[in-house]
Amino acid sequence: MEAQSSSTLLLSRKRRRDGSNGEAEEGERFGKIPRCTVGLRHPAPFADELEPADSKAYKRVSMEEAKRGTPPERPVRVYADGIFDLFHSGHARALMQAKCLFPNTHLIVGVCSDDLTHKYKGFTVMNEDERYDAIRHCRYVDEVVRNAPWTLTPEFLAKHRIDFVAHDDIPYSSAGSDDVYKHIKEAGMFAPTQRTEGISTSDVITRIVRDYDVYVRRNLQRGYTAKELNVSFINEKKYHLQERVDKVKKKVRDVEEKSKEFVQKVEEKSIDLIQKWEEKSREFIGNFLQMFGPEGALKHMLKEGRGRMLQAISPRQSPSSSPTREERSPSPTFRLPFFSKTSPPPSPPHHSGARGYLIS
Repeated sequence: MEAQSSSTLLLSRKRRRDGSNGEAEEGERFGKIPRCTVGLRHPAPFADELEPADSKAYKRVSMEEAKRGTPPERPVRVYADGIFDLFHSGHARALMQAKCLFPNTHLIVGVCSDDLTHKYKGFTVMNEDERYDAIRHCRYVDEVVRNAPWTLTPEFLAKHRIDFVAHDDIPYSSAGSDDVYKHIKEAGMFAPTQRTEGISTSDVITRIVRDYDVYVRRNLQRGYTAKELNVSFINEKKYHLQERVDKVKKKVRDVEEKSKEFVQKVEEKSIDLIQKWEEKSREFIGNFLQMFGPEGALKHMLKEGRGRMLQAISPRQSPSSSPTREERSPSPTFRLPFFSKTSPPPSPPHHSGARGYLIS
């Protein structure tokens, strides 16, 4: 029941319609995605843990009916299989495309076992249980089939009530066949998806093999022993020595960078000081010329002082013609204070009979 509820919750989720290659439509590509807290609370169930399906005969839907949309109780059952070793974004994008093939899709993912994978493809990094669990926790998966067959048989398709098989359109040659999906394509049950270029399990393994020494040293630093990494004693010492050498090189590079920064700062400061000195020197020279130059203020001051001095020590020039009578100023009249035009009144006669004198 819990598995059915999680499956129902996944089918009821509102999903954004994408193109067949996993890219968003042009109108939605540049828009903002609204915040949403709806999400799966449980991993996808295994097919062998689910209750048996309805006993009614299973009737496949056509491509036209699937694209037009089916009722909620009758989703289009799409199957996608693979190894899914080192599960990465290329796997997730392929499953997303399979999930978005039709408006109402129930995605079933088959994962091959270790024995079958090692027989037909080669050794894997992750074991089958790890690969099963990785697929179960992909958000686009509704159901997981463990120990999936390498070639799909009609009995397997009928057992899981599969309508369409999703895979990239590149012919997959394996198990003595040029294309293991040839009979699926001929039956009209094949739904192509686009392969994500630039990422694959082989590419990831190639990176690890190419940079083997780097990853060995990385894990030795993280506490793994040489025995766990299958590294000999001599190689372990060599890696430790390389790590010390790299640390010394890093310190030297840091010192060089700091010295370059210091020299650059000194150059900037010196250039700034030179520019300021040039500005101040130009200002000083301009002020000096303004004061002591040929037409400076000091020369004008000396000329003005010399003119005033000459004016002070030289006598005034006599006028060329004598002024007229009218132009002459009247001469002032000087009078003694003891004499006056009016005589004082005669004094009364003295009884002595003396004769008085008037002095004018």
